[in-house]
Amino acid sequence: MRKLDYNVIVEKIVNFIRKKIKNSKVSGVVLGISGGIDSATAASLAVEALGKKKVLGIIMPYYQNKELEDAILVCKHLGIYYKTINIKNIVDKFEKALNFKIDKITKGNLMVRSRMVILYGIANAKNYFVLGTSNKTEFLVGYFTKWGDGASDIAPFLSLYKTEVKELAKILEVPEKIILKKPTAGLWAGQTDEDELGIEYNLLDKILYRLVDLKMQKEKIAEDLNIPLERVLYVEKLIKKSEHKRRLPSFPKL
Repeated sequence: MRKLDYNVIVEKIVNFIRKKIKNSKVSGVVLGISGGIDSATAASLAVEALGKKKVLGIIMPYYQNKELEDAILVCKHLGIYYKTINIKNIVDKFEKALNFKIDKITKGNLMVRSRMVILYGIANAKNYFVLGTSNKTEFLVGYFTKWGDGASDIAPFLSLYKTEVKELAKILEVPEKIILKKPTAGLWAGQTDEDELGIEYNLLDKILYRLVDLKMQKEKIAEDLNIPLERVLYVEKLIKKSEHKRRLPSFPKL
């Protein structure tokens, strides 16, 4: 992976957030706190940039589990004001209104989009920006819900791979429990990012960096990382399959 000075990266992101808020004349930022490393790191940077009083954390559980506990831990660690809004009734009513059986992926998307609606409702009412938590890895392979967790006003991590966000979290002294836990969107029992993606983040980032940033030949990447070519082709397929998520809706030229 590329060599980064993470202290410099912290300074750049803090200045970015501070400048965006000042120039846009909004009062602060609101973000969803999941109990994961991305939202914890984003909230930490927002506090560095704006101070505790201008950062609002919204915890939106569907399940009452350890993710809820971890989200509260993050907010208390940072000393920010937070609000817990249980989305179970909201999502269940959406599901009931559809009047047909949906699979767990569709239900997960309903959960994520419900959170987006809540965040933007609060942002509109308080003159805040929605602070995004998506990273470059998720963005490139489409590991986000279209018009859900991919929606935000500012997105400080879209130039950083998942493993780089992890290094950033260490610099910012995010609680070790959060740094070490397996990444999960908490959409169903036992769900993890890497199981859904079909590849571990460490390897995924190494492939993406060579494929996207260095623009290396696929065969060379496989040789360089000492992995089967099929792994590289799999990642390339993830990128191509999710292209629609990174574009505005298609429209006719008139």
